[in-house]
Amino acid sequence: MKSGTLYLVPNLLGVAAPSDVLPERTIAIARRLQHFVVETPKVARGFLKTLAPERTIADIAIIASEPAAPALAQCRAWLHEGHDVGVLSDAGCPGMADPGARFVTLAHGLGTPVVPLVGPSSVLLGLMASGFDGQHFTFHGYLPSKPAQRDEALRQLERQVRHHGATQIFIETPYRNGALLDALAKTLDGDTMLCVAQNLTSDDERILCLPAGQWTSAARQRFQGKAPTIFLIGRAQRGD
Repeated sequence: MKSGTLYLVPNLLGVAAPSDVLPERTIAIARRLQHFVVETPKVARGFLKTLAPERTIADIAIIASEPAAPALAQCRAWLHEGHDVGVLSDAGCPGMADPGARFVTLAHGLGTPVVPLVGPSSVLLGLMASGFDGQHFTFHGYLPSKPAQRDEALRQLERQVRHHGATQIFIETPYRNGALLDALAKTLDGDTMLCVAQNLTSDDERILCLPAGQWTSAARQRFQGKAPTIFLIGRAQRGD
């Protein structure tokens, strides 16, 4: 029996019509898939409903990616049975700051085709909108949650920018956006460039790039809502 294909299905980054953000091919493939490994089942079902899938949501097999062992076993069984499987993150592209990569590794080990579908990536969109170095950058995912460790991590990232110029990119759990912004304004040197992008691809998208010293309390207040946000430290690229 021919094995299935593993599709990496991008999710929306915020509230938006799928057709405004996702290509037609991505939507068409996601609509027909009947088996999914997802980060959070409730979030996945909400997203799939917006796509008007070929089957009712109740008839689509959905398993959470955690705990890993049963999810990997189920994904392996589906692929062996010839089913195509979608891997779906809570937001953006699978495999970026989520457990999706382990299912890709599984598929490669089985000799199963892996197909990444086109969709929004907050990492790339934020980098594009920052004006920072787009040839040399590092995505760190989540920084430490404890304030002392987080602040030290920020200082280390700032040193990377100072010494090498590479853009440093990271994210935070939305309810801690405000605390991270306050820490950035307090910890970074005043002339270090900080870009914050929130609700990318949504109607209420907000992007602001300023030296850390100019991130006043009023500026920070604009980004303290519990919304998907990406943070970038870097050097502004100029032509002179």
